[in-house]
Amino acid sequence: MGLEAILFVCAAAAVCIGCLVPNRWLPPLPNDKFLHFAAFAVLTVLALRIADGALETAYWLAGLLVGGWLIECLQTLVPDRRFCWRDMAANTAGIACAVLVVALASQATPDAVGCGRGAQPASPSTR
Repeated sequence: MGLEAILFVCAAAAVCIGCLVPNRWLPPLPNDKFLHFAAFAVLTVLALRIADGALETAYWLAGLLVGGWLIECLQTLVPDRRFCWRDMAANTAGIACAVLVVALASQATPDAVGCGRGAQPASPSTR
């Protein structure tokens, strides 16, 4: 398992734990929507580093959307928690912004970003 995969699993576990414990167990937190946005942006960047090809990328992104929805659904079973469409919107915005930033960064600096396992640095003749 590569470093990106290990980081993804750890980050996903942290997001799940943070979202599925009662609010009273958590310290006072800054803006909840920003935390959702940031968490899913980080997960997306890691997923894009793991994905190999367009189809696998689409599966990862769909999985993140479904995962965010499942977390929101499971929150209805946790004391002090409820499903929130604004949280889903923040999750989706984090995913979309991360995809946009990674796409722009990969166009600007193809050698530095290298998404996916099969990414190869550009040869000197193609730069």
